[in-house]
Amino acid sequence: MPEQALYLKWRPLSYDDVVGQQHITRTLRNSLIRGRVRHAYLFSGPRGTGKTTTARLLAKAVNCTHEDPAARPCNSCANCVAINEARFLDLIEIDAASHTGVDDVRELRDKIAFAPGEGAYKVYIIDEVHRFSGNAFDALLKTLEEPPDHAIFVLATTEIDKVPATIKSRCLQFEFRRVPLKELTDRLRTIAEEEGLSIEPAALELIARQGTGSVRDSISLLDQIVTDPGETISLELARNLLGTASSLQVRDLVDALAEEEVGRGIHLINAAIDGGSDPRQFGQQIVNFLRNVMLAQTASAELIEASQEEQTLYREMAQRIDRSRLLKSIRAFNAAVNQYTGGWQPQLALELALIEIVQEAPASPSPPSDSGPTASRRPRPRSQLETAPTSAATAAQPADAYERVAASAPGEAPVYPVVKIQTGWIEILTQVHRYNRSIPPLLEHAHVRSIEGNRLILGVQKELFQQKIADPKRSKVIEQAVFDLHQIKLRLEVRVVEAGAEAVTADAGDPDDPLIAAGKALGGIVDE
Repeated sequence: MPEQALYLKWRPLSYDDVVGQQHITRTLRNSLIRGRVRHAYLFSGPRGTGKTTTARLLAKAVNCTHEDPAARPCNSCANCVAINEARFLDLIEIDAASHTGVDDVRELRDKIAFAPGEGAYKVYIIDEVHRFSGNAFDALLKTLEEPPDHAIFVLATTEIDKVPATIKSRCLQFEFRRVPLKELTDRLRTIAEEEGLSIEPAALELIARQGTGSVRDSISLLDQIVTDPGETISLELARNLLGTASSLQVRDLVDALAEEEVGRGIHLINAAIDGGSDPRQFGQQIVNFLRNVMLAQTASAELIEASQEEQTLYREMAQRIDRSRLLKSIRAFNAAVNQYTGGWQPQLALELALIEIVQEAPASPSPPSDSGPTASRRPRPRSQLETAPTSAATAAQPADAYERVAASAPGEAPVYPVVKIQTGWIEILTQVHRYNRSIPPLLEHAHVRSIEGNRLILGVQKELFQQKIADPKRSKVIEQAVFDLHQIKLRLEVRVVEAGAEAVTADAGDPDDPLIAAGKALGGIVDE
């Protein structure tokens, strides 16, 4: 005889075993204690959340012979044991998918008049009731309006919108919800311990995430990856067996999307698929990651069920992706997942989504014709940072080898024209990007104000950006980039300034004149 599947073996036998549906089980238990059992119930919700299981528990509870109503179902009396062993004649389960016609409902209506043979109630569980035809619903309606005292109906459906309003109004409705990740992980851990399975906590969480809130699906996935009960199931093994990509692959792909690096993104997609990841699941992981970034950007990272480190990652990524680009990305990848049908190029849908996102992304407003100091402060698209003019500094030494210069005393004359830094700011950002990709997004909130002695003064409007940019590791990278392009060692200083405060320049001439600014950048002299 084949071994019983885990989801059948661990089907709840009491209300306490039901996971994530306490709002329903408590109501049903209280109604049983008070003797207020209704004649018709309508259970709706996603698959695998406990609708049919709860219906069976209700049937067992109303027919349980235990003296204390609060202890029902007791799983000890003859009726409870008979229901657990699927031999209780007064529990009738009907699959509406295979009994859709009006004749089936008429046959049910004719048999319902007979009194129960074993228990106190005849319980009819109609699964997937939305599959009934219109005439079948009409035939069921009269029975629901005036049922015999010994009959209880429990209708279950995953598509509540297809159930007629006339049926809904005659039933007590309960909506089953997707089970939270933590409760689902705890349930899987209990099953694994009772079954003697050795599995890493991270692998359990991965299985729970793939189950998408369905207890049955999650337990089935656990059953799927258990090949050898004596083998320790690691996170890597679970990924290989489930066909999921690593979190690092998903993060790198979103990073490539934020940087508009289409080529790198396509390479990552192909590497994940070639490595055994399922295209649909990989796409779902991308959508889930982007959704978490959206929550961190629009609401709070505290809404995300993740560790503190992961929440910090989502916050940082939220600062790097424009909101319109982020929303477009979620829609594109979600459509790619929903429209995926396999085929001989399984990764094609994800590749097209990536390309369309970058092509359709709105470009940043182009700067005015002036090239003065204010133009250097405007954020540019990431693609412009990649294609900006470069110099021989591309082959410069890593920023770790750079030795910072000590700051000069206050009040000293500038050692370098500030306008050269301002007009070449995009090139500096490009060079910084080569050393550290996380710094340029921060510098988009800063502008070059002045040079005092050998101190390069950057202005920001929030103390948060001041702290981040002034961090010694980041400051050293920026100073290295300035030295690579201008061959001058400056000491970075970040100040908080009021909104609208203008940068200070020590050079003569009209800073709004592009010809003058360009001449100054080339070392020209402007007459007063």
